[in-house]
Amino acid sequence: MEGASFGAGRAGGAIDPVDFLKQPQTILRVTTWIFSIVVFGSIVNECYVNKDSQTSVLHCIFNENESACSYGIAVGIIAFFGCIFFFVVDLYFQQISSVKDRKRAVLLDLGFSGFLSFLWFVAFCFLANQWQRTTMSIGVSQGADAARAAITFSFFSIIVWVALAVKALQRYRLGTDMSLFATDQFGAEPSAPYPGYPSGSGVESTDTYQSPPFTETLDTNPKGYQVPAY
Repeated sequence: MEGASFGAGRAGGAIDPVDFLKQPQTILRVTTWIFSIVVFGSIVNECYVNKDSQTSVLHCIFNENESACSYGIAVGIIAFFGCIFFFVVDLYFQQISSVKDRKRAVLLDLGFSGFLSFLWFVAFCFLANQWQRTTMSIGVSQGADAARAAITFSFFSIIVWVALAVKALQRYRLGTDMSLFATDQFGAEPSAPYPGYPSGSGVESTDTYQSPPFTETLDTNPKGYQVPAY
């Protein structure tokens, strides 16, 4: 983008909602927001089951490991609210007039996206490992689809958050076009010298000069004057 600062145009420019929603970054945020709902929603609603029909105590479907369910829910909730926060930041990013504030927002996005990518990777590995160790029963079979959905969308979330981190890194490398803040009143550098007078070719021409005054040869013996003889 010509005349852009960290991927956005001049501060105060109008925001086109259609163009904003078509941006790859916006699409990725909405996608991972939906994935987070699927993960923690599946675990909360269907991944706590009865071990058998004779007891009403609910256990985590992932090998009865409460930490697995709790971790999946926690990561899903963090991703859910993180997507909302950065969606709002993207919406008002062009209204940020300070270059330093824009840089901080991009770096925060980069760090958060990388951190969530790691959390989702751990969640995928943790849930998949515990699911493999789970003993099938009547209660487990009822929530099996929800458990598989949580594992699958945890894996998809890794890809999307990595893509968001790459987009943030591209925006950071794009940097700032300082022509947005330059004026015609100042030179490129404070120490730049003032422009001098135009110089000639370095060869002087005698044709451009006139004869100096009072250089005519004077007559040493003017008419009517004689030199006295002594």
